[in-house]
Amino acid sequence: MSHDVGTDWTTRNASSGGRPRVLVIGAGVSGMATGCYAQMSGMETRILEKHVLPGGCCTAWARDGFIFDYCIEWLIGTCAGNEAHQIWRELGALDGKTVTNFDMFNRVVDEAGRSVTFYNDPGRLQRHLLEISPADARLIRSFCRDLRRFIGIELYPFLTPAPLRTPREKLRMLRTVLPAFRLFWRTAATQMHTFADRFQDPLLRRAFRNIFFQDHGGFPLLPYLFNMAGAYNDNAGFPQGGSLGLSRSIERRYTSLGGSISYRTRVERILVERDRAVGVELRNGTRLYADHVVAACDGYTTLHGLLGGRYSSPRLDTLYSTLLNKPEVLYPGVVSAFVGLTGEPGPDSPHSTTYLLTQEERSGLPGALQDSLVVQQRSRYAEGFAPPGSSVVHCTYFSDFAHWRTLRSRSRKEYWAQKRQVADFVRDFLERRSPGTGDRIRVADVASPATTHRYTGNHNGSILAWKSFTEAEDLVNGVVNKDRMRLPGLRGFSMAGQWAGGGGLIRAASSGRFAVQYLCRELGTEFRAWESRNQEPWHRDQLGHLPQLEKWPAE
Repeated sequence: MSHDVGTDWTTRNASSGGRPRVLVIGAGVSGMATGCYAQMSGMETRILEKHVLPGGCCTAWARDGFIFDYCIEWLIGTCAGNEAHQIWRELGALDGKTVTNFDMFNRVVDEAGRSVTFYNDPGRLQRHLLEISPADARLIRSFCRDLRRFIGIELYPFLTPAPLRTPREKLRMLRTVLPAFRLFWRTAATQMHTFADRFQDPLLRRAFRNIFFQDHGGFPLLPYLFNMAGAYNDNAGFPQGGSLGLSRSIERRYTSLGGSISYRTRVERILVERDRAVGVELRNGTRLYADHVVAACDGYTTLHGLLGGRYSSPRLDTLYSTLLNKPEVLYPGVVSAFVGLTGEPGPDSPHSTTYLLTQEERSGLPGALQDSLVVQQRSRYAEGFAPPGSSVVHCTYFSDFAHWRTLRSRSRKEYWAQKRQVADFVRDFLERRSPGTGDRIRVADVASPATTHRYTGNHNGSILAWKSFTEAEDLVNGVVNKDRMRLPGLRGFSMAGQWAGGGGLIRAASSGRFAVQYLCRELGTEFRAWESRNQEPWHRDQLGHLPQLEKWPAE
């Protein structure tokens, strides 16, 4: 993308006309959201991105005519009438796109072939679960009763940070929260593991843990009910174009507002003078100046790399020292194995299935953290991921970053051998469950947590940063609502993104909105936002050029 015409970022002089200049580090969803809202609010912005694509983890890549969509499994805010949807419309993320909705969230299959399907409709789900285990009727009816209650609740508080909400906004939220307070409190206080262990049926005990594809550990009941209710209301669908399509649409919205993105541009450090951020220095030595700098990138890199450890806050100190390497509060990395096949998935094939593995099967997956493999028919999510008459399958599992980092640093040959082991495992696994699949495979590609770290900088290759419903979330909420996304003692600087505002795409986008709202309040200017009016039908060509993520050596 070209630079802003008439804006000289290499001088200390203020912008012509007095418009504040804002540099944003990172063109992920949060960085581009920051840029969009700053542009709408009358600022001049430039985003600096080390990769060649926008989106960060919200991305895709290509190989032999197949598109391997990496990120979105469901997107909160795909249905009109709530704050999450409003943000996506303001960012142009859904411009001209259709949305795919499913009647089920996930299917879980055990080693013996028994299966349970988690339908989003509570009545259908209840009938199905009772057929599997009549002995668990009380627990089944309790879960489905709570799901019905969540279906009637619209609570998506993503537009304004709590300290800036007007009395009317606070009253509107109270009217939603108070009638359901006991429901929220009870389901937030009950751990899914505790609830699942009460089932007599062994399949249900394990299956409930994997409603969200993998076992998310310390999650309570609340997020499962909330997201299944959203899916029932068509508010957790899959947008046409997938992950990179979402990112490209936001990129297009941002540049149409006058912003610019510089790709292949790595920031080496943030320039600070008299405890004020005044710009950045790039790896090639170029210095760019601004009135405000927003770091929408990896949190540890920001604090200890770009700022050299000179600024922090008590909350961030706890996050990035005490908690950073605790698996119970930080999302692990993921191994993704993509397979391109001839032939299309059957219309009745589940879009997503979690297979529970034997110990012998698990031993064949390098660095596996759980006894499961998620298999998704990505061509059922949206058209355009495969050539005509072909399809894409995406297999994933939680994996240990240290395993892959050690391999990659010690021996590239060993690293690639382990990636081939994953591809071979997936080929054999799919063949056993559907004979003939192996012969239809045309291409396989594997991304490890080390791949994620290499391209995004995310600490330990983590996909979603801090886990919700842990002590980390309380600290992150303090960063947003008490520190106002700033660092004590450092002016002219903000943090945004999942490391500062919580995990998930809608929270990443929301964090960019919050950062600009706080900045507008500081500058005494009006925060402005409006929905994109672009209704041009979306098409695959808007993905642009998709490079291969990591080129496999000749086999």
